[in-house]
Amino acid sequence: MEPSTAVPSAPTLGQALPYWLKLGFVSFGGPAGQIAMMHEELVEKRRWISERRFLHALNYCMLLPGPEAIQLAIYLGWLLHGLGGALLAGVLFFLPAFVLLCALAALYLAFGDLPLVASLFYGIKPAVVAIVLFAAWRIGSKTIRNGLLGGIALAAFLGIFVFQIGFPWIVLTAALLGVIGGKLAPAWFKVGAGSHAATHLRCGPAVIDDHTPPPAHAVFSWRKLIATTLAFLSLWALAMGLISEAPTLFAMGEFFTKAAFLTIGGAYAVLPYVYQHAVEQYGWLTGPQMMDGLALGETTPGPLIMIVTWVGYLGAGLAGAAVATFFTFLPSFWFILAGAPLIEATRGELKFTAPLAAISAAVVGVIANLAVFFAWHAFWPQANPAAPFAGAIDWLAVAIALASFVALWKYRLDIMKVIGACALVGLITAPFR
Repeated sequence: MEPSTAVPSAPTLGQALPYWLKLGFVSFGGPAGQIAMMHEELVEKRRWISERRFLHALNYCMLLPGPEAIQLAIYLGWLLHGLGGALLAGVLFFLPAFVLLCALAALYLAFGDLPLVASLFYGIKPAVVAIVLFAAWRIGSKTIRNGLLGGIALAAFLGIFVFQIGFPWIVLTAALLGVIGGKLAPAWFKVGAGSHAATHLRCGPAVIDDHTPPPAHAVFSWRKLIATTLAFLSLWALAMGLISEAPTLFAMGEFFTKAAFLTIGGAYAVLPYVYQHAVEQYGWLTGPQMMDGLALGETTPGPLIMIVTWVGYLGAGLAGAAVATFFTFLPSFWFILAGAPLIEATRGELKFTAPLAAISAAVVGVIANLAVFFAWHAFWPQANPAAPFAGAIDWLAVAIALASFVALWKYRLDIMKVIGACALVGLITAPFR
């Protein structure tokens, strides 16, 4: 069929609402799946935005800290309908997952010790080990293109595993290595285009087409940039002031604000940082509880970074979940509302920098370290920090983890199916353990 030559009618904010709400309920499959859903619907079917403008927005979001899928939704909502569109697209993207994870966390705290639930999570924990390890392999296969970047990944792993260096310092060191290496040996830090940029499907003219001028609200000005930044700083300060009398909530506000600026490389990159602080420093939840939350996060809609909702709920109930979610996503809105007008004013191909290449390599080592921590909890269930290998190794858990990794790596099975199968194995094997 020939593509239509007619420009579709521009959607109103009310007409866009059902789509953004639907996306919040069906956005499974991680960032790649969520971005693919938006591309199919907004570029190919509805033609609200052209291919080139979609990829331009995506390239910017992939350079930002934070979850790129929700930032892309905020960007597209903003481009179509300004501030109202940004808020609608962003909030509806994570709101269904927030409600669902809060409900699951409440049930988990009430019934998590029941034998049936414990059996299900027995099979799920080794699957989480495989999922995180597979994430390290998947990201590493795309980012580690030579021995130098591989060395940075190994150094990051040893730094956090052996020397217990904090995640922010690892990111900063990697960035500095990238700056230096980009000048001395730029070829070693060259990063290719993202996999999403390979699509060039053309379905006819779009509402916001390749050469459509930016809408009035998208025109860049320094006054608007300063006003937007001041507004977000005021909102952040007001929120921190409201929780200042609750020490746990205040600590969560501070911590998740920092985490939001350090999620370079996606949700799996920030998980070790959250683990380090939420589990080991603050004690808001335990390592096994973090693993259970990650498994539930993989099987619910919304971005995987919604694990912060789980962490907040287990640490301080519904108020903790709200605080963790609010301070995690607030910077994402600022990145778009403050930065996107400048990006629209200077449309053209964005280049990945050498520091980003080095950080991406370091992230692989950090994620591998997280897999090791999760494996320790799953394979040595009786161990503790004082006696890290106490008790016998659980060979059934090892077998489940290996089978899960093979299913993900070789057979490309869906994560939800792998988790479901492993939960069933945990249930079936309960009488024999």
